[in-house]
Amino acid sequence: MNKTALALASSLLLLAACDSSSSDMGTAGGTGSQASMANMYGNGGPGTGSGVLAENIGDRVFFDTDSSVITMDGQAILQSQAEWLKANSSVEIQVEGHADERGTREYNLALGERRATATKNYLVSIGVPASRISTTSFGKERPAVLGNDESAWSQNRRAVTVIAN
Repeated sequence: MNKTALALASSLLLLAACDSSSSDMGTAGGTGSQASMANMYGNGGPGTGSGVLAENIGDRVFFDTDSSVITMDGQAILQSQAEWLKANSSVEIQVEGHADERGTREYNLALGERRATATKNYLVSIGVPASRISTTSFGKERPAVLGNDESAWSQNRRAVTVIAN
């Protein structure tokens, strides 16, 4: 391989390693989604004037197995999201529904959609305009955690709120 081809290959590998387009590989602490509420507006961005940084909101809620019911913990996170969204009225969001790896692709896409819709409906019920929220489902296609046990599955049964604009 000549030096030019080697330099080109090295450059391409470096670019691929730096690519930040892989989304949703975060942790339960509320980070990791490409444009998540938890990292979209760090210091100095919208919402920071109120003294509450978006990093403290949390961008995801978790669900029980085969459920789209918002838990008490999820309700608390969505309350914080709603307050932030009300203070930042120009922000539109997308809620991504996810499932763990068990079940068929079709079943998990439907379950992810139910989770995203339940999350949207909860936000709307506490005052966020429905016109600012879109939903999508990734089913089991974008796991946050790899593994074949309950600790991994519990992190993958989620709805993630991302900034859409």
